[in-house]
Amino acid sequence: MSEPSITADTDASETRYAVVSCDVLPEVFIKVMEVKRLLACGDEKSSASACKRADISRSAFYKYRDSVFTYEEKLKGRTVSLYAVLRDTPGVLSSVLACLHRCNANVLTLNQSVPIDGAAAVTVTVKLSGRPMDGASLRKEVCGVDGVVEVRLISEE
Repeated sequence: MSEPSITADTDASETRYAVVSCDVLPEVFIKVMEVKRLLACGDEKSSASACKRADISRSAFYKYRDSVFTYEEKLKGRTVSLYAVLRDTPGVLSSVLACLHRCNANVLTLNQSVPIDGAAAVTVTVKLSGRPMDGASLRKEVCGVDGVVEVRLISEE
């Protein structure tokens, strides 16, 4: 059985990624990542000021910003969305959040409905990092929290 070849030719609908040491990247890519970091952390309020601080042209930044990512930004961690029904009891949502914290899940979004008939629906999207865990394992952990009636895995990327 032969190994697949790696070529520059790709299907237009297929996006391919490679992990490359920053030591061998052209300086423009390093600067694009720096501009993105400055904007994400709030150190700079506009792309113009971030580009100036990183010493890169705005056109170069806009040319590469959707194609250059840090390892942590693109490859590390998975996004999982869960739907849960929680009893309308003080501390249940807090216990669920504590469970997510123990699982190294960073909460990206959280929506809770108004409780009806003693239960509230909650939708939470998290980014998993650290110890290896998938959506099914996270669902199982959340199911074990006292006051959780039901948990469904909505999506996992």
